[in-house]
Amino acid sequence: MTTSSKSLFSTATGSDVRVRFCPSPTGTPHVGMVRTALFNWAYARHTGGTFVFRIEDTDAARDSEESFAQIIDSLHWLGLNWDEGVGVGGPHEPYRQSQRGEIYQDVIEKLKAGGHLYESYSTPEEIEARNIANGRPKQLGYDNFDRDLTEEQKEAFRREGRQPALRFRVPDVDLSFTDLVRGDITFPAGSTIDFVVVRPNGAPLYTLVNPVDDALMGITHVLRGEDLLSSTPRQIALYHALIEIGVAGHIPNFGHLPYVMGEGNKKLSKRDPESNLLHHRDRGFIPEGLINYLSLLGWSLAPDRDVFTSDEMVAAFDVKNVNPNPARFDQKKADSINADHIRLLDPQDFEERIVPYLIAGGALPAELTEKQREVLHQAVPLVQSRITVLSEAVGMLGFLFTTAEHIDYAADALKALSDNAPEVLEASQEALNALSDDKWKAATIQETLQSALVEKMELKPRFAFTPLRVAVSGRRVSPPLFESLELLGKAESLTRLQRLADQL
Repeated sequence: MTTSSKSLFSTATGSDVRVRFCPSPTGTPHVGMVRTALFNWAYARHTGGTFVFRIEDTDAARDSEESFAQIIDSLHWLGLNWDEGVGVGGPHEPYRQSQRGEIYQDVIEKLKAGGHLYESYSTPEEIEARNIANGRPKQLGYDNFDRDLTEEQKEAFRREGRQPALRFRVPDVDLSFTDLVRGDITFPAGSTIDFVVVRPNGAPLYTLVNPVDDALMGITHVLRGEDLLSSTPRQIALYHALIEIGVAGHIPNFGHLPYVMGEGNKKLSKRDPESNLLHHRDRGFIPEGLINYLSLLGWSLAPDRDVFTSDEMVAAFDVKNVNPNPARFDQKKADSINADHIRLLDPQDFEERIVPYLIAGGALPAELTEKQREVLHQAVPLVQSRITVLSEAVGMLGFLFTTAEHIDYAADALKALSDNAPEVLEASQEALNALSDDKWKAATIQETLQSALVEKMELKPRFAFTPLRVAVSGRRVSPPLFESLELLGKAESLTRLQRLADQL
C-alpha cells in the first residue's frame, strides 16, 4: 500500500465537490457543531457542489428524537438547506445510520474476506497487564496481540464463552495527508494501533460506519472539528482497504476546523450558555446575525470587515482560508454583529420578527388589535436601531401596550432620579396640559418641555428628562421620549407623570 501517493485522494473541484454534515442527535445543537455545518454548506455553495446531510444515530443510549428534531429545526431556521439527505432523499438512502445495518454488514464481510479484519479476544485488563509486563506505556493501548492468533487459540477463547470484537489491521507504514486547513501531516508507522470496528455483539462502530458512509456517498471533502484529527490516520488506512475491496473510489480530502473556545481559553463546553444555539435563538438572534458571527470563528471575509451577508460569505468562502488557530466565542461581539444585521432589516420585516417575542413576553396578546398593530408600526422606527437581540423589544416597547397603573418602575430607574424629580414632574404636567390635542406631536412636545425644564428651570437635559422617561416607561433607557409621549397620547401621558409623582 502506497500511503504517500496523492493519487488516491479526491481531485474533485466545482460541481463534483461533495461535502457532508453528519451530527449525532445527543443534545441541544452546539454552536461548534453548527459552525461545522455552516462551513460545509458554504463550501458546497461556493463550489457549486453538493451538501449532504445525514444523521449518525447508532448510539441508542444517548440518541434522542428530540435532539434530532432540534437539529433539523435549527438548520432550517438558519437557512442551511441541504441538497441530499434526511427529509430530502437522494441516491444513497437511507441517510440515518440506524437504518443502514445491512449495508454495513455487507462491507464488514468484504473486509473480512480481504484479510483486513481479524477477531480480537483481548480484554482491557489483559491488554493492560501485557503492557505492564512488557514495559510498554499504558497510554499506547492495544498491543496488536490478537493479530496472528491460530485457529486453536481462537477456539480456546470461544470455549471460554468469549465473543470477539473485530479489529482493523493497520498497515505498518506512514499515514500521510494534506490537511486543507493545516497543511501536510504525517502519522509515523506504528503510531496508529489496530482499532475495533465491530463490537463483540456485532454492532459496527463509528470508526467503521462513518468512513463507509462517506465512501458510498462519494464524499470528496470532509470538513470537521479539530478534535477528530487524531482519528484521521485510522480513516485513511481504512479507506485504502475500502478502495481495495471496491467500496470506495478515492480518499476524501480532510480539513480540520479550529476549536471554538469559551472564557479563559477553555474549549467551549456544552454546559456553557454560549454554546447552546437554542439559547441564542431564544434571546432573539436573527439567522443573518448568527451565521455572520459563526463564520468569523475561524474565517474572515476581509481583515477590515466583520459584517456581511450569507451571499457574500458564499462568494468568498474557501476552506483553505480557514485559520487553524482556536477561535474564541465573544458574546459581546456576537451581540454587536446581530445588532448590525437587525438594523439592516426592512422595517416591516423587523416588525414581524419582534411580534412573537412581544407575545411571548406578555406585552401583546396572541391576536393584535388594529390599534395595537398601528402603535407597533409607529414604534418600530424608534427602536430598530437600539435593539441588540429581538427579545429586548419586550422591555423596550412593552410600556406602549399597557396603562399607567400597570407600569413597573425598575430599581435602577428609580435610583437614577434626582431629588428634584417631583418638581420636574409637576412643571412638566403644567406645561404639557396646556397643549391642545391637535398639537400633541413629538416636535411640539419637545419644544414645550425644553422651554419649561431646560430654559426656565435651567436644568441639564439629563436631569430634566430622566423623570419623564421613568414615568412613561418605568425604565432608565427607553425609545425616544417625545415620540413615546406622542404615541401614548395626552391623557395617558399625563396620568403616568402624575402616578410617579404620587409615589415620590
